[in-house]
Order: sequence, then C-alpha cells, then structure tokens
Amino acid sequence: MREHGPSAPTPGQTVGPFFHYALPYDDGPRLAPAGAPDTIRLHGTVYDGAGAPVPDALLEIRQADASGRVPATEGSLRRDGRFTGWGRAATDTAGRYSFRTVEPAPVRDGAAAYFAVTVFARGLLDRLFTRIYVPSHGLDGDPLLGALTEERRGTLIAMRDSDGDLRHDIRLQGDRETVFLTFPGHD
Repeated sequence: MREHGPSAPTPGQTVGPFFHYALPYDDGPRLAPAGAPDTIRLHGTVYDGAGAPVPDALLEIRQADASGRVPATEGSLRRDGRFTGWGRAATDTAGRYSFRTVEPAPVRDGAAAYFAVTVFARGLLDRLFTRIYVPSHGLDGDPLLGALTEERRGTLIAMRDSDGDLRHDIRLQGDRETVFLTFPGHD
C-alpha cells in the first residue's frame, strides 16, 4: 500500500496537437457580422524557432470595438450578429491564421489600440500571451511598447496591407521572436 504524502513532480505535458479536432468552430474567426461595414482582416503566419510555419496552432483574440469599448458580451459559439470582441482561429497547413473583425480603437485617450492574443501550439507547456498593435497614433505613449527596444517593439506592431487589412506574423522562438507577456498567476 502506498503512503499518502508529497509526491515527486511529474513531467510537464505540452498543449496539443489536438486543436484542429476539438476547439475550432465555424464562426470562430469571424468577430464581425458578415457584410458589416468597416471590417478588416487580421492575418499572418505562426512560425516556430527554426522559422518553419506551425500548421497546428490556435490563436484567440480579445479586443475593443471601433469606438474603443470592450464588449461585455462574452464570446460565443453562436454568433447572433453582435460584436463580441472575442474570436478563435486555427492555423492552416501553411501556418496561416485569419480573423474577420473591426479595427479596434484605443480604450482611453492617448492609449494605443491593440488585439490581446493567446497562442496555443504544439510543444508549448502553457499558452502564450502577446499583443498585436494597430499601426497608428498612440504607439509612442504605450507603456509596454515604451519599455522595449525598437527591434522588440517591432515584433508587436502589425503592418497595414494595401487593402487596409492588418498583417502580423508571430514567431514562437528564434530570430525576431515575438514579445510574450506574463500575467500574475500565469508564470
């Protein structure tokens, strides 16, 4: 019979690669209703430490709306035409992700507008948190961006495509690794 008491720690388990089977759903990457005016596409590629695309990552975003208000309505598996500010998108076989949404506005005067992002991918022991900033005014006054070198800042700021959409690649490790955040209770 085994005695009760402290046990030796067990090895960590990675998150995935089960995302494409259990978590994505049809309307996950569509935060804005179909045909809504002023929608944009937030898109990019997730890369691993060797620079190869990650074909089985999952991204979640949370954002303010076009007037800077963070919706109080929780994200939903059943979109009913309301903007919820939350979405989930899986990467495709080439590591690409895409969301159809509205461009967020800053939540307060002088702040920068951004998408809060959570990344799940094979080989990670826990999810990663980061931001994707809208390339607009207010970036110089943002406390997080202000604490980073110019090179590190660049890993958080999206680029605007010629059609007005936003592109942002996420690099999990290596050269130009994306800045990832730690929150209390998640270290």
